[in-house]
Amino acid sequence: MKKLITLSMLFMATALFAQEEEAKPTFTVSGSVDAYYRANFTAPNDENAIAPGSSFANLPGFALGMANVVLGYEGEKVGFVADLVFGPRGADAVFNSPQLGGFYRSSNIINQLYAYWNVSESVTLTMGNFNTFLGYEVISPTANFNYSTSYLFSYGPFSHTGLKADFAISEDFSLMLAVMNDTDLTEFNSTGDYAFGAQLGYSGQFLNFLLDPSFTEIDFTGGFDLSDDFFLGINAAYLDVEDGGSFAGAALYPQLATSESFTIGLRGEYFTETEGGVGAIGGYDADGDGSVFAVTLTGSLAIDNLTIKPEIRLDSASEEAFIDNDLAGTKSLGSFVLAAIYSF
Repeated sequence: MKKLITLSMLFMATALFAQEEEAKPTFTVSGSVDAYYRANFTAPNDENAIAPGSSFANLPGFALGMANVVLGYEGEKVGFVADLVFGPRGADAVFNSPQLGGFYRSSNIINQLYAYWNVSESVTLTMGNFNTFLGYEVISPTANFNYSTSYLFSYGPFSHTGLKADFAISEDFSLMLAVMNDTDLTEFNSTGDYAFGAQLGYSGQFLNFLLDPSFTEIDFTGGFDLSDDFFLGINAAYLDVEDGGSFAGAALYPQLATSESFTIGLRGEYFTETEGGVGAIGGYDADGDGSVFAVTLTGSLAIDNLTIKPEIRLDSASEEAFIDNDLAGTKSLGSFVLAAIYSF
């Protein structure tokens, strides 16, 4: 009998110890570094160099992306994320915020900074600065298939500061509701105006809505595994500016894995704006209305934690948004990028 009691107590102690081990908070460090080489086929690569009107990877020759360090702490109910960026890509992605007295910070390395509370298995509250919930592409190059970014990503929101609530309605359905500062305003909301966001998800497909004090945007983001090796991503969005102007666009992302280490993918995007809605399609004869069709072919070779991405991009605009080698206005631009991305 004593042996039975002893064994039972030992079993209970082991079970309690295992539960304590499972509930122990975890601290993680992850991130990436990236660099690239870029050259135009049909335009200058000197002091007159130009690039597509989208974010990042726009300099000629060899150039730097960013160093990204993500610190995370996850407890049983609460946790935080501190996502820090250093370098040109990070600087372009993070907007300075006005301080009291109208001064701006000279630098900002915070890409995301938020704390969260898992209120229950189906409800999570998050407060702080977090990357936008709209769109297919993101700031970090590790999460994008193409290295250069789309017009839809570049002229949609980047980040928000506020409070959001995520609801897991079922295994397939999810809902997010948020109240935030003006888009891309990290802190010091001097206007007293706020933006409101919502996201409805179903089996990996997301319908997003953003009501900002100065614009309204609706966005669809999703994708389908058409086979074990073939994936098709989809993004479509429409943004209407309160004072006039708008943009709309759609992009398809077919990707084929040819081996365990190599995938080839295409991004085909159509983007249009009215009344110079966001200034994406500028140019020499632009009247404020214009469109662009961009095709980007990217290869992705994985070597352990290093990914090599050669990329050819062709942009064709309705206006003379680019220049040729003779510095004359032209409607098209061909370019090449070779990127190296290390993730940890």
